[in-house]
Amino acid sequence: MKKGILTNDQTSWDWVSEIKMNLPVRRTITIWLLDEAGNRTIEWQLINAWPTKITGTDLKSDRNEIAVELVELVYENLKISMK
Repeated sequence: MKKGILTNDQTSWDWVSEIKMNLPVRRTITIWLLDEAGNRTIEWQLINAWPTKITGTDLKSDRNEIAVELVELVYENLKISMK
């Protein structure tokens, strides 16, 4: 998953920091695909998901890019539903 880095949002980093002694905190993650009007069209549920890798921006001073973080997740089960 990729998302723009916001100054007051550390949700991904907080989740990763909860991992202690190689025991990840597992959560159910819901991802929605929205249409142009903002209505939910498809829903993915990642059941018992945990982060395996989190990467921040490159912080290169010679570029004018949006800061993006990348979170790679592993999950035990996937449930897809159409709305």
